[in-house]
This record gives sequence, structure tokens and C-alpha cells, in this order.
Amino acid sequence: MPPISSAPSPGSPYARIALVTCKSGPGVSTDPDLAALRDTVAAAGAEVTVAEWDDPAVDWAGFDLALIRSTWDYTWRTGEFLAWVERCAAATTLANPGPVVSWNADKRYLGDLAQAGVPAVATSYSAPGSRVEDLPLPDDREYVIKPASGAGARYAARYRPEDRAVALRHVERMHAEGLTAMVQPFMSRIDTRGERALVFLAGRFLHAIRKNAVLSPGTAYDARKIAHPGKRPYEPTAAELAVAERALAAVPGTPDLLYARVDLVEDDQGAPRVMELELIEPELFLGPHPESLPTVAKAVVAAARTAQASRRPVVG
Repeated sequence: MPPISSAPSPGSPYARIALVTCKSGPGVSTDPDLAALRDTVAAAGAEVTVAEWDDPAVDWAGFDLALIRSTWDYTWRTGEFLAWVERCAAATTLANPGPVVSWNADKRYLGDLAQAGVPAVATSYSAPGSRVEDLPLPDDREYVIKPASGAGARYAARYRPEDRAVALRHVERMHAEGLTAMVQPFMSRIDTRGERALVFLAGRFLHAIRKNAVLSPGTAYDARKIAHPGKRPYEPTAAELAVAERALAAVPGTPDLLYARVDLVEDDQGAPRVMELELIEPELFLGPHPESLPTVAKAVVAAARTAQASRRPVVG
């Protein structure tokens, strides 16, 4: 088995892979998949390093593949993170590719999906500098407000029509921090039917989970939330698979995606709609699906070997 290292070895015959994460700290969850993925990728034939994306000592050019796994502080450091993405992608092969990461970092991509005919949750946006008082909020149903750059339900809350004053203060707070707010109708079937997350690997469906609703009535937007409550294995319907595949086909540039996660909810008629398209650092739910771990590891090593071969100088 190749070594599991803290720095890539020059001239290593093994594919050199960085599993990219972030520093632990307040508001940052622990990656439940990272240790098992590191060990399984190493066992599959690679030299593996766990590296923090903002560590200035890391030489990204020393890796054949930098695999973004749990850079879960990027949503409040988006500018810094996207600058790193550009540097890293210039130095080595980045998964997923830099243009995909940049596009997916702003949930205004939901508008792109809708324009492409993908069934997505209806979304409106309020950017910093716009008049909060003019923001149209539903007056006939519950709705959700969250940042256009966010993860783990950070700064997300669920409101009733009579909560307008509180909701507008929520938007004002996001604007003050330079965040674009997004407004979506609350999909009421979440409370009884939950959400689904469909994971794809190298363009093919891998597995799925179902989880309970994240947002409870009355929970403050700045309260800590459990991102994936009650997660358990799930077998998606043909309709859910079809919507997920349509969403992935609508990603600009039709890039090669090493991994992808499509989060779905049911609308009032029970039809699946895309809530989020996770192409940057999604949890892959290898805990509920340990049988998928070797498959993921083999795909990661294969991608790294392909990248390694493309970096070798041509002789002759």
C-alpha cells in the first residue's frame, strides 16, 4: 500500500492526491467521510494527503489531483476561496473543474437551471444595495430565506406570512454582510416526505439518501442547525433520477464531473424539483452507504492517474 502522507513525495510512482478540506473551528462541521475516504483511496493505489485549502505551505503543483471534499468554510470566504480555486486549477487538476466551482458557488445557478427547463424550486433574489422594503414576500404560504452563497442551512430560516418584519430584518443582516438573499416558497411536503439527495460519480448514479426537514418553524436564521437530520438510504424513483440527470446535463460547458449531488424536494403535486445542485464540496453520504466507498476510491484514483499521465512529458 502506498504511504498516507502529509506532503507529496517528489517522483512518487503513485498517483498523488490531495483531499482538500478546511480548518476546524466554530461553525465548521467535521467531515464524517474524510478518514475512511483517505484510507480507502490509499489502499486503491495512491499517495494521499489531507490538505487545507488556505494553507500557504501546500504546493498544489505537487499533486496529480486536488479533490475538493470539505472546504466547508468557503461560503463566508467566497472571494478568497474562488481565488484559491483559480490558483489551484492552474497548478494541477482540480475536481470538480474551476469553472464549475465558480458557477456553483452562487445559487443564482437555480435560475440557469430553470431557464434550461429543469424543474427547480422557484427562487427570487435580493442583492446588497436593493431596497429591502420592496422585497416581495409570499402572503399566502410559508417561505424560506437563505443566502445565495451558503451551505449547511447557515443563515437560513422559515417564515410565515405574518413574520414579514422579522424576515426583512434577516435580509437586512445578510445585505450588511455583503450577501445576496434568496427567497423560496417552503415546500410543505418536506415536513412529511423529507428531502432526497442523489449522488453521482463520474456521471453515473451511485446512491441516494433521504433526510428529514432541516428548517423548523420559529428557528432563528443564525441558530446552529443540523444539515442532514435523520439521513438514511433511499431508492430514488424514475422521475427523481430523470430530474437529477436533467439538472446535471444543464451545467454550463457540459464538463466532466467527478462527483455531483442533486438535492430534491417534492412540490405540492408530489413532483420532484431541484432544491440545490451540489458540485463543490458535498457530503457524499458514505456513512449510510459504506458499500460505495471502494467504488468512489477507485474512481478518484483513476481520475488521478489520468491526470498524472497527461502531466508526463512526451518522449521522442
